[in-house]
Formats: sequence, structure tokens, C-alpha cells
Amino acid sequence: MYTKSQFSHDHIVDNFNDVKERIKLAAESVGRSAADITLIVVTKTFDMKEILPIVECGHIDYGENRVQEAQQKWADVKINNPEINLHLIGHLQTNKARAALGIFDSIHTLDSKKIITEIAKNINKPSSVTKEFFIEINLGDEPQKYGLSQDEIPILLEDRTQIEKIGINGLMCIPPFDEEPSPYFALLNKIANKFGMKYLSMGMSSDFEKAIQFGATHVRVGSEIFGSRT
Repeated sequence: MYTKSQFSHDHIVDNFNDVKERIKLAAESVGRSAADITLIVVTKTFDMKEILPIVECGHIDYGENRVQEAQQKWADVKINNPEINLHLIGHLQTNKARAALGIFDSIHTLDSKKIITEIAKNINKPSSVTKEFFIEINLGDEPQKYGLSQDEIPILLEDRTQIEKIGINGLMCIPPFDEEPSPYFALLNKIANKFGMKYLSMGMSSDFEKAIQFGATHVRVGSEIFGSRT
């Protein structure tokens, strides 16, 4: 059973436009262009009826947490809207890697050498559509979260073989919930520069404007548009 938004469809569209305006203002505050920032509308758990008003606005980037949910919700919609890009922003199990490559245009949550190896084994399958990959880093070293620890980053990123085979060119993080996010955004930017990573997936509903000020190229916003998930 999917979630129904607490807002009307008109309100959802208003929220969406408000987020876009806030992205523009945040970018301009640090001399950046909003055109360089991808807004990923996080649609996990929400019914497609709640999402279609945004699709009808012409927006193309959407985030889902689970492979099966994305297949069920988006397969038919993508046939009619082939320009849509689906982003996997939830943990990816190795046994779902091949299926994920068949539905997601971008995967933000490569969090171990094991999953990267599995992706590399399947990346050239005819069914694969994924064009963009991010490594998830657990900058707060929180045991309940997925992602590479800071100590693991050099070990993985200095081995260019798998990275170049897959085409990994981004980093992703979720700062600790109860801490100021800015130092974590700054640190991810520093790591990206050190290892030549082009994209930074960081910032959610509560902190996307700060993330943009620290170099985010992809922000993931859901509750500011659809409301809380009940």
C-alpha cells in the first residue's frame, strides 16, 4: 500500500515550484547556476497518482529506495516518458544489482567493493540502462547507516580498475541527523576533489540549500514537496 500525500495535487505542484526557486536562490548566493544542480524528487512510498502532477510539469528526475517498488511504479510511466531518469537512493543488495541496472538511470548507493564488483559483472548486459554511479560514504561512521567509512575511501578510490570499468564519477552522503550538516558537506566536497569525482549527491529536504552552498550537484527532496510519510 503506497502513501497518499497530505497535500492536494495543486499544492504538490506549488511545493515543487517553491523548492526549485529555493534551489535557484541558494545557487546564486554562492555564484552558481541552478542549471548545474539536479533536483531529485524523492517519490519512495508515494502512490503514482501523487507523483504524476510533477511528471506533467515536465520534471524528469525521481528517487526511489527499492528496486521492486521502482519496477512496479515506473515501468509503464517510463515507456510513455522515456526522458525520465530514475535514481536509486536506497541501499542496494548484491542479489538486486542486475535488476537495478535494468530500471535505474543512476545509482547513488554503491557502498562496498562487493557491490561494485557485482555491478561490474552485469554492467554490459543488454538490459542495463544505468549511466551514472555514486559511491556512498558514511562520513559520520554511524553503525546504523550504510556507506564506506572514511578509512575505506582511499582503499577503494585509489583502485581505478573497477571505477573506470563502471564509470563511477560521484560521491553521496547523508550527514548525521542531529548534527550541523555543513562540515560533512564540506568534507565530501574535499574528498571529491582529491579523487577527481565530478558529482556530489548531498542534501535533502531539511538541508538542501546548505548542500548547494558546499557544491552539491544533486539534491534529494521529498517531504518538502509531498509532505511527511505517514
